[in-house]
Amino acid sequence: MLDVVVTDKSGKPRTGLTQNDFVVRDNGQVRKILSFRAVDGSAPAEPVKIILMVDEVNTTFSRVAYERDQLRKFLLQNGGQLAHPVSLAFFSDKGTELQNNSSRDGNALLASFDQHVTVLRTIRRSTGFYGAEERFSLSLKGLGLLAGAEAKEPGRKIVIWISPGWPILSGPNITLSAKEEQGLFSSIVWLNGALRQARITLYSIDPLGVEDAATNRVFYYEEFLKPISKSKDAEAGNLALQVLARQSGGQALNSSNDITSQVNRCVDDAASFYTLTVDPTPSDKPNESHSVAVGVESPGLTARTRNLYYGQP
Repeated sequence: MLDVVVTDKSGKPRTGLTQNDFVVRDNGQVRKILSFRAVDGSAPAEPVKIILMVDEVNTTFSRVAYERDQLRKFLLQNGGQLAHPVSLAFFSDKGTELQNNSSRDGNALLASFDQHVTVLRTIRRSTGFYGAEERFSLSLKGLGLLAGAEAKEPGRKIVIWISPGWPILSGPNITLSAKEEQGLFSSIVWLNGALRQARITLYSIDPLGVEDAATNRVFYYEEFLKPISKSKDAEAGNLALQVLARQSGGQALNSSNDITSQVNRCVDDAASFYTLTVDPTPSDKPNESHSVAVGVESPGLTARTRNLYYGQP
């Protein structure tokens, strides 16, 4: 199942397309579209659930305070009447706290939001490589637990993870053993499948904004976007937050201090999209990587969707 957002050159969603406007390729082979559904503001459909994740592990205490102020502005837009059901989640050293209530009432969500106390981190960015490794492992575990919980719920989910991302832990000075490479590859396959089964589109928003805009860090993740098919090619960077977001069909947003506008930009993808199911290309071996590309026949349009999955024989 593919949730596809189609935009024009200005980035605005394009509605009114039909099944005949789409071509889906799996590892370069055109695949038959088995079902098609267009979702827009005028068509009744199951609402998309929005999950706002506040990352208190990979973000400084002062920046989390700024995030909270920006999210408060988001929740109070339009008098607190939200277009989609929203849930709040908080990721700290103690684990992931996912508030059970999903609501369109921004005022009620804000009241619950204000009751949450930001947790002071015990794992700090200055604790060196081992602190970074702990944040990396804890972050992946938190995302996996969230995907596991949401897999039990029907419908599409948009997870907006507000964080500069966890440590990438990749580079010329980092050497991995064959066992470590196999472990990373297994994690890549597992997490990709968990997000797909939960029907999660992941978005990342870097709360450091213009403070990070001139650094190479905000774009370094792009080195790891290419799908890998063998454990010997696995690196920790393949599990970066921004990489997982882009591969899931979401976006990695940075270089802006206006977090409220960036959240709205992510939420806009829930208002108009297309859901396609396709007959996948058979896999010849376990955990075979499949690159997915969705094309739109009309010129000037861009389709964005999950572009990678791992198939089984």
